[in-house]
Amino acid sequence: MSQKFTNRMTPSKFASGGPVPSPCTSVCTIDQVTGCCAGCFRTLDEIAAWSVLDDVEKRAVWSALPGRRAAAALPVDPMTRSRTGTDAAR
Repeated sequence: MSQKFTNRMTPSKFASGGPVPSPCTSVCTIDQVTGCCAGCFRTLDEIAAWSVLDDVEKRAVWSALPGRRAAAALPVDPMTRSRTGTDAAR
């Protein structure tokens, strides 16, 4: 993972004040298992609504991303096409 992307994945950088940037990394592919973008880890609903979310809602989305990113690193069970591991239900 690039250093630029890793640095952007820290919601504390914009926790108070100022506009909240989009987490988009221009890798716009929806993972069929997680239902999240493989680049920014947002759901389709979050991506579609981003321009109308207020800063509090945007920060909430940003706060969810590290957990999704970690869950996406779990292996996929080929029989169920779901993530395996203790946090797979996220």
